[in-house]
Amino acid sequence: MIPFAGWEMPVQYTSITEEHQAVRNACGVFDISHMGQFLVSGKGAEAFLNRALTNDISVLQPGQGQYTLMLNEGGGVIDDLIAYKTSDREFFLVVNASMIDADLAHLKSLLTDDDKEIVQIVNASSLTGGIAVQGPRARDVFKSMMGPSAVFPEKNTVQIAGTEHGIMWLCGTGYTGEEGFELFTPTSRIEYWLRSAISSGCSPCGLGARDTLRLEMGYPLNGNDLSPLRSPLQAGLAFFVEFDKEDFVGKDSLLKQKAAGLPDKLTAFKMTGTCPPPRPHCGVVIGGQTVAEVASGTQSPSLGCGIGMAYLPLEHSAPGTPIEIEIRGRNFPAVTVRKPIYQKPKLA
Repeated sequence: MIPFAGWEMPVQYTSITEEHQAVRNACGVFDISHMGQFLVSGKGAEAFLNRALTNDISVLQPGQGQYTLMLNEGGGVIDDLIAYKTSDREFFLVVNASMIDADLAHLKSLLTDDDKEIVQIVNASSLTGGIAVQGPRARDVFKSMMGPSAVFPEKNTVQIAGTEHGIMWLCGTGYTGEEGFELFTPTSRIEYWLRSAISSGCSPCGLGARDTLRLEMGYPLNGNDLSPLRSPLQAGLAFFVEFDKEDFVGKDSLLKQKAAGLPDKLTAFKMTGTCPPPRPHCGVVIGGQTVAEVASGTQSPSLGCGIGMAYLPLEHSAPGTPIEIEIRGRNFPAVTVRKPIYQKPKLA
């Protein structure tokens, strides 16, 4: 157990490798009760969120969700989050645990006097717990937990379900690259659902496996790979920025950066020799010069080598570029690669 964003969180239950492989090959369950949940509602909710976030909320139908980002005026990333449209006038946002207070303050700071009459923002984070079920057997586990007639939430969807164990938001999302679902429900009932997932065949998984799984897919972690000092364009997340919207916070800065050219780009790499795993803040060396530092780094259980991501100058960011990573005072060879770093085997 370690302190994490004000919580005591499990790094592992058995071993990181065992839990990682359970998610890749069968099914694992993560306690994500630390994450934040906001309810944004009212007749002005959609227009407000479209100004506050980068993606286009207006394209969502009730029951759909999308990945999006919250930026400062300089175009830097405050947080990345999932926004779900639960009805014509209500949205359910899932934000990072360490950013709950900052995100809430930022959203409230964007409310105009007119908005305050037609937009309500409620922080439900302390009232809700959550679990994420991930892996190739997620659908079987879902049926065991919810009953044979329950409808599995497809990717980027949300259902609000009432059960004998209380209301829940049932979401078709995850952070591992595997199929799965997340559910959020009152804190008094989350232990029941966690035990239900385990008894249905899930291996309990901690922060260690969550990190190795997401990094194999090239998914960014706020605070490591995303920061207020770098834009989503630099982070390779331009797909989730809708420039055709009339306006959103940070848009002008992103347009200027786009026109001027990016100074660097979040680039994936993997180690090519026998070495210790790379860790955040390790130096990235090219031509004998330290040009960057590792943003995220770990040992990949699926690939059997060290992997990571770093913001590299554009001229050194193309896949196949040889680089070196300084680990404990020594330089070890690596090569830049496309994301995802781990490619799931194709079924025959």
